[in-house]
Amino acid sequence: MIARSDLQVSILAGIALCWIVSTVKAEPYIGQFELKTLESEPGRFEFQSQNAWSWNQPRRRSATGAEGIVFDENSVIRSRHALELEAGITRRLKTRVGIELEKERIDEPETLRQANDFGSMRLEEFGAELIAILVPREEDGFGFGIVAELEWPVDEARHLVLGPIFEFQSGRWFAAAIPTLVHAFGGEAEDGGKFDNKWDFAYATQLAYTFSDTWKLALEGYGTVERLGRTGHPSESARLFGDFDQHRLGPVLYYTTRLGGPRYAAQSDDRNESGTSLTIGIGLLEGLNDNTPEHTLKLSVEVDF
Repeated sequence: MIARSDLQVSILAGIALCWIVSTVKAEPYIGQFELKTLESEPGRFEFQSQNAWSWNQPRRRSATGAEGIVFDENSVIRSRHALELEAGITRRLKTRVGIELEKERIDEPETLRQANDFGSMRLEEFGAELIAILVPREEDGFGFGIVAELEWPVDEARHLVLGPIFEFQSGRWFAAAIPTLVHAFGGEAEDGGKFDNKWDFAYATQLAYTFSDTWKLALEGYGTVERLGRTGHPSESARLFGDFDQHRLGPVLYYTTRLGGPRYAAQSDDRNESGTSLTIGIGLLEGLNDNTPEHTLKLSVEVDF
């Protein structure tokens, strides 16, 4: 026999199923947890594997809207894995292409019980970028460049990412900051509505100390401020729950080893010498607000050849 409490839950879930609204995603932009660099040489390549796992996720909010149950549109991803290839075109210009796989929260849960469930791992997007190095950094000193990136998800809004790259080196100390504007475009609009072509602000920062040719310790921060000003056309969910800023900060330890041939000295970050190297980075990024997962494990693998 079915217990009375279970029967009540089943009835409520059935009612919710009839009232759940298919919402259009207008999530905050969450980029990969990596730093773009100002190092380029024609004929040089770098294969990258960028990986992240998050846990203690923020609970999903729901409310009754004009047409039924509406869920919040925060970006919640359990794991993500990107494979990329970077190529130097000239000493002032380089490009990168890649794909990204994600295991993210279900967009349109069928019941309230599934609101915090995750889908299976799937191919999420393709991406390409250009980096122009306007002021090269020669060992110690200041460097400046510009990044332009296009992200093309399989079935969501596209993103155009634009911003400067700042670098500064002084002896064993290194600092970088990449503030960017992110424009959402394309995708599908709500019935009778307009697509939410908003602008977000995203950033990546790093303060690092190089101990030797092999080891480097960094403090890295990543974040997003969703919807600058009154840009875009908020969905019903965005109007009910507001925007979702996310911020992360934590230590990352990097290990570099040569795989063959002469190689650069890690202290000077001179990557223009021939040879192949492997760099592995692992760190723990802590969420700084309620919209962000409490913990994110970062693992990066880079082969420079």
